[in-house]
Amino acid sequence: MWIYCCSARHAALNNGQYELRAWIPNFPGSTRNPPPQAKGTTSLENYLDTIPEVNSTSVAIYTLWVLCCEPGDSRSLGTYPDEHFVEEEPKQLKAAFQGHLAQISQEIQERNKSLPIPYRYLDPHHIENSTSI
Repeated sequence: MWIYCCSARHAALNNGQYELRAWIPNFPGSTRNPPPQAKGTTSLENYLDTIPEVNSTSVAIYTLWVLCCEPGDSRSLGTYPDEHFVEEEPKQLKAAFQGHLAQISQEIQERNKSLPIPYRYLDPHHIENSTSI
């Protein structure tokens, strides 16, 4: 469960945030007026008075970028640069896990070829080995 929470679940929740939230009308971090109570009751002037100002928008976008950009030392799920085991059984289990992840990644990449917008967030190649940000 911990491996899932610190890898795949974190990737599912975190990796798409910038693409969804960087377009401020999709998800404004703040507003200057309450939203309208009924459809069709607002005007362009009212909308422009409601959306956040540039400074608060800049802070929100910068925060999202920092949270979502890949760190320079990123390691994808199943990548272990240090060898912690010398016994054959753990090495075989690690190799089987990496093989299973490669198969999942291949299936996702094949599926994405037929999609208008590929969904990469849960491709093991794009999931970090930990929740480092």
